[in-house]
Amino acid sequence: MIRGLRGAITVGRNEEAEIQAATERLLRKMIESNRISPDLVASVFISATHDLTAGFPARALRELNGWKYVPVMCMQEMAVTESLKMCVRVMMHINTEKGQKQLKHIYLEGAKVLRPDLNEEE
Repeated sequence: MIRGLRGAITVGRNEEAEIQAATERLLRKMIESNRISPDLVASVFISATHDLTAGFPARALRELNGWKYVPVMCMQEMAVTESLKMCVRVMMHINTEKGQKQLKHIYLEGAKVLRPDLNEEE
């Protein structure tokens, strides 16, 4: 069965290195916490808020060993008034036998406010 795994993180500055570092931290935490191998992943969608323009967050996934052939798409998050700024969000579609409640969605830094009900760890 394919399930969606969510995650988000805020970025300190609109600089390519900052965007890459934050996105990589989030992805690694999602992968580690859910014991995901690239072969289990159907696709990954990564969005960034309109104020993050210095680099493609999806590039961070390409830098991870073994993730070269995983389909990934980067897009701009909806610009909703009063929404969280400087934020990268990830939706990873994984093949798993785990139930919805067994997945560990990861929200780091300022993005913890998006889903405080799912925050169990940093």
